Amino acid sequence: MTSLIAQEIRLSKRHEEIISQRLMLLQQMQNKLEGQNKEKVSQIQAAEVAFERNHSLLKDIEAAERSLKTRIHPLLPPEVVSLETLYWASVEECIPKWEQFLLGKSPYPIVAVNQNEAENQNETESAVQKEAQR
Repeated sequence: MTSLIAQEIRLSKRHEEIISQRLMLLQQMQNKLEGQNKEKVSQIQAAEVAFERNHSLLKDIEAAERSLKTRIHPLLPPEVVSLETLYWASVEECIPKWEQFLLGKSPYPIVAVNQNEAENQNETESAVQKEAQR
């Protein structure tokens, strides 16, 4: 009987040791979790600050780019803008013909120049030559 009481006392002490170790480990885990949460908050704040800084830098770079573009390429004369518009309009007209050719669905597009197209081409060429002479 005394051996049972001694064994019960030993088991009770071991149980108390295990419980105290458990409490200690739970406290360590709690401290580690709090540390991780603080670190995560710190990282989020740093990321937000970096985002704002990068956004500000991007705006500055875009402003500098616009400034350089206006210095390097001042506004074009209206004649040049008109020629550019006409050029892109003619390109857009030809896109369907060339698209079918490039997709292999039609033969090479042969451009038939009628009298009006030839006159328009001559006018465009003379305007370009006048602009080049300036």
